[in-house]
Amino acid sequence: MIGRLAARLWDSPWPVLAAANLLWAGNIVLARGIAGLVPPVALAYWRWTGAFLVSLPFAWPHLRRDAATLRARWRIMLVLAATGIATYNTMSYIALAHTSALDVLLLQSAQPVIILLWAAGLYRERPGPRQALGVAVSLAGVLVIAARGSLAALAGLRLGAGDLWVLGGLTVYGLYCVQLRHRPPVHPLSFLSCAMGIGSCLILPFYLGEYATGARIVAGAESWAAMGYMMVFPSFVAYLLINRGIELIGAGRAGQSMHLMPLFGAILAVLFLGERFRAYHAAGIGLIGAGILLASWRAGAAPAGRPVAAGVRVDPPVSPE
Repeated sequence: MIGRLAARLWDSPWPVLAAANLLWAGNIVLARGIAGLVPPVALAYWRWTGAFLVSLPFAWPHLRRDAATLRARWRIMLVLAATGIATYNTMSYIALAHTSALDVLLLQSAQPVIILLWAAGLYRERPGPRQALGVAVSLAGVLVIAARGSLAALAGLRLGAGDLWVLGGLTVYGLYCVQLRHRPPVHPLSFLSCAMGIGSCLILPFYLGEYATGARIVAGAESWAAMGYMMVFPSFVAYLLINRGIELIGAGRAGQSMHLMPLFGAILAVLFLGERFRAYHAAGIGLIGAGILLASWRAGAAPAGRPVAAGVRVDPPVSPE
């Protein structure tokens, strides 16, 4: 009976996609919860090193077949691993040492607009008037969250360190998303495993630098359990789930499910971290959501492998978190 239920769920796109976004939201909340136990760069390094090792047995047959293609396209693999694995996630973990999980999660909602801006700048995919208005409305939502809903603070806005790290990470990840159109034509597991391995190597020098400053993991069951969860669930299992969702309903519709992550994360942060959901959070997320709807208006369906995000077609991400 359990097997039949699992098979039914595996063939149901929205439960699969919701589960992936729940795992990604849990990654942010858990990283905030252990911010004092595991240094941010150490967390990023061990997360992706562990995820690479977990993926290797599943990816190995495909890696052997795709090795020549991956070697030939090593430059774009380096760019994608640097932006989508190494830099983005490390900056997110650093942000969580300076601000709440709620702020980090809700600012993630601006990602589709940032992707649109990168696509316009690099590939001249110019937004129409409605998309431009959507960008302005979404950015207003980001400012509301960053200013904590205070007009006085907005007048002389100084972004906090956490906000700057989040927005910097989102900017890097936006570049990753628009560059995914150039990814090598290999099996998804080959691409994921290779990207995670390269990303881990890129993080290593910064991890050693952090270690040299005296930053250490506080050993204990809580630290190891949290890192174990991050290695397996948001890094590998969620990727398999999002791929299944894309297989069932197409990349365009599956990509829209990523807006569930801030919602799930806000609930988890309130329940498990005791963070308070304030009025400015609601106002900011409302503006960001309205901007995304405006920017995506009449976007149309995307072909397989290129979900619509704020009217811009990009390949499905390895992981937003």
